[in-house]
Amino acid sequence: MVLVFPWVIYLMFRRSDTPFNQEEKTRVSATDAISISGKMNSEELLQNAVLQLSATDNLLELEKAICQALKLILPNCGDVFVYLYDSVHNKWSSSCHVSLINEGIIRRVMTSQTMLTLYHVPETDPLCKLLSAPVGRNTCLTVYPVTQGSQVIALFFGVSSGLCAQEENNLKFLGKQVQLCHKRWHIASQKSKHENRSAALILQLCAELHHQDASSLQVKIIQFLLDQTDAETGFLLLTGTDGTDLFCQVIGNRILKEEIRYVGECDTFMTLLENKETIFSHFMKQNQIQDVANFLEMSVTSLMCYPVVNGVSGNVVTLAVLVNKKHSDFFNEEDRCAVDNCFKYTGSLMASTVAFQNERRLKNQTEALLQVARNLFRHLDNLTHLLQKIMQEARNLTKAERCSVFLVEEDELVAKVFDGTQTSDKQSEIRMPKNQGIAGHVATTGEILNIKDAYSHPLFYRGVDETTGFRTRNILCFPIMDENEVIVGIAQLCNKIGGPGFSTFDEELAKAFSIYCCISIVHSMLYKKVYDAQQQNLLLANELMMFHMKVPPDEVKYLSSCKIRAPQTFDNQMDKFTFIPRGIPDQDTPLACLSMFEDQGFIQRWRIKQDTLARFILMVKKGYRDPPYHNWSHAFSVAHFCYLLNKNVHLNDYLNEIEVFALFVACMCHDIDHRGTNNSFQLASRSVLAALYSSEGSVLERHHIALTMCILNTEGCNIFENLSREEYQQVLDLIRDIILATDLANHLKIVSELRVMAMAGYNKEDTHCRSLLLSLLMTSCDLSDQTKNWENSKQIAKLIYKEFFSQGDAEKAIGKTPVEMMDRDKACIPDLQIDFMDHIALPVYEILADVFPVCTPVKDTVKRCRQLWQDKANQIKQNPVDSYQDMFEVEIDDQKN
Repeated sequence: MVLVFPWVIYLMFRRSDTPFNQEEKTRVSATDAISISGKMNSEELLQNAVLQLSATDNLLELEKAICQALKLILPNCGDVFVYLYDSVHNKWSSSCHVSLINEGIIRRVMTSQTMLTLYHVPETDPLCKLLSAPVGRNTCLTVYPVTQGSQVIALFFGVSSGLCAQEENNLKFLGKQVQLCHKRWHIASQKSKHENRSAALILQLCAELHHQDASSLQVKIIQFLLDQTDAETGFLLLTGTDGTDLFCQVIGNRILKEEIRYVGECDTFMTLLENKETIFSHFMKQNQIQDVANFLEMSVTSLMCYPVVNGVSGNVVTLAVLVNKKHSDFFNEEDRCAVDNCFKYTGSLMASTVAFQNERRLKNQTEALLQVARNLFRHLDNLTHLLQKIMQEARNLTKAERCSVFLVEEDELVAKVFDGTQTSDKQSEIRMPKNQGIAGHVATTGEILNIKDAYSHPLFYRGVDETTGFRTRNILCFPIMDENEVIVGIAQLCNKIGGPGFSTFDEELAKAFSIYCCISIVHSMLYKKVYDAQQQNLLLANELMMFHMKVPPDEVKYLSSCKIRAPQTFDNQMDKFTFIPRGIPDQDTPLACLSMFEDQGFIQRWRIKQDTLARFILMVKKGYRDPPYHNWSHAFSVAHFCYLLNKNVHLNDYLNEIEVFALFVACMCHDIDHRGTNNSFQLASRSVLAALYSSEGSVLERHHIALTMCILNTEGCNIFENLSREEYQQVLDLIRDIILATDLANHLKIVSELRVMAMAGYNKEDTHCRSLLLSLLMTSCDLSDQTKNWENSKQIAKLIYKEFFSQGDAEKAIGKTPVEMMDRDKACIPDLQIDFMDHIALPVYEILADVFPVCTPVKDTVKRCRQLWQDKANQIKQNPVDSYQDMFEVEIDDQKN
């Protein structure tokens, strides 16, 4: 103990709370090395040297410790040099500034890997550069290699008078200790290098994770995990919002078209959610491994499931599953550490991305449902159309092939519309017991049924599939309940498109969707009840009106049995634009209508019975009241102009034949039961008609349509009775749209479209083009009195303003101020006529002439009348008149124009 006393004393007197710095370490170990070595025996010297080696943690310190150890165990050596092999950087390291050159003596040592003692070193040998003085007679150079396997990892150089046996043994022992220290350093360096490389790769991965799409983010994370763990494939199972279900969006580098969900049914994954511990395949049951194999549709030889836990909530947010380690039979702790290290940096990013995606999906879902609500609420007036829309929207939302909707009526389920199946016209609905089949189960329990395999379900009936040839794979059936949880209907979706079955997300969507379905169905049914009650009242009113519109039987008999005359028998100019139909006597107008029906081929083409047509014409004529202008004479003139257009333009070249037929009938009926007042007056006076039709707009036009339908529904008056079901519905829709086009407010909305159509060229195959043309033709027929000669134009103006001024007087009587054209005290008829022609009539006939050049003379006649009205206005300005009647008495020269 006395031999180590000086060192011990130094340590004892040093403050225990002050650590050694590097300079002090060097001073203690280097300065006192020689004195200490002189007072220690060889065993103690060796132990002290080993202690110094074991305290090193890097290559530089190891080199210094070896040098100090050599001086301790070889006190007689002068120069001592140490070279250590840096396996990380593949070079020799030394505090000596002379590079080690693998030539001469050094090569011999490297090759033999044995200690070499030299008494002479050639001056040309690179080793001479290390020596401070040449090796003389009394000195020798000892070169000692330390090997690790077949690799030399250290070289000791020492100049002395020679080594004794004990010193050589100490040197060998030191070499073994150096082997251990070098190995320890190498392992630590490799680990540090691996950690640095992993850290760099993770930083690179984080830099690439800039996707807002969670699927793309997962692809990169999974690929990183596969590279780090040498796994064949892998996937991530994300937890749902409630933490009880799992869903997968990506497998390997493949993004699934439809995410796969597990709802508390896979024992393997649910156990991990509870335990929150990594599990390896060699600790798993065979059925658990088989669950994953079935999921991936591949054999599984090794497996690791790693739960990613949220640091704040402590809940599992993701399960990372790695499958089949390529070059090993199982995954190990190192793989677990690699996965753990990855999710330390990427876990929160992925969780926030998934949360963002869920919020975005929720936003899209909300927007989609709002759009669904808008679409559904547009069809409240027709339950059949509403149910069709419900089926369409349900298919679109859940991506299903088919959808069926059943309404609950007492103890039955009723399907009123059908999706994807052909039914006969007679089969208007299907009824079945409320407790039968899948729909019946949902109707009685109120629970959603999500069936992955329809054919394996005991409630599924295969008969429909066998009959239709359609194969049902999976079904999502959900109830449609009101706020009191009363089931009003059942919706059944079949066959998820692009997926193995309907997901829990589809179930959630169905629940939200069913709320809108219920609201719309309940309100549609309520609307139908109100509408039916209103129709009963309206039917009673129409029956009273029809009673007063009855035509004398002898007139019907005469018109039914008479020979239909040719149009030329009424006037040989009847098919010319210049002909004035008001010249035909009123009692002959029904015969003329019969003649026009026959001449246009309608009677033969649509198989119209003469007695039915006669009764229809007489009922329409009877339906017109006797205001100054909007009477049967006006209706007959409008129908006659339609006849002229058909004869001169050949409308069948531009329209479908049923559209031409509907146009002519609409012209006859377009102002039936007109009261001599306009829509504004109906609204202002709060008339019965306004109460009936104001919510839809175009009050009078809708009344004309309603009366037309009443006449058609009157026994013996339905001229459409021999049309097919589709043709019948089409012609009624056309008549409705054409009569609505007579509302000038509607006409003014489409004038710009009409101009574009005329400039671009008419296209008969374009449905919208045909609709625009029908509106244009109806308006041109309605204003056709303006296309005749000047005398007719003046007489028509008298009738129109007589009717206008009557309305103005009525408005004054109820305290309203009429517009100028309705006020007999303010109206200047020529100016009003000019304004009407400039803004309404002339644009109509200009567009008509652009589409049909044969109608150019019609446009020219309107222009001529407009100029004559301008002349009359100029005369009145020069010679003012006292009343509006006097305006028509002002004479102008109508020949000069």
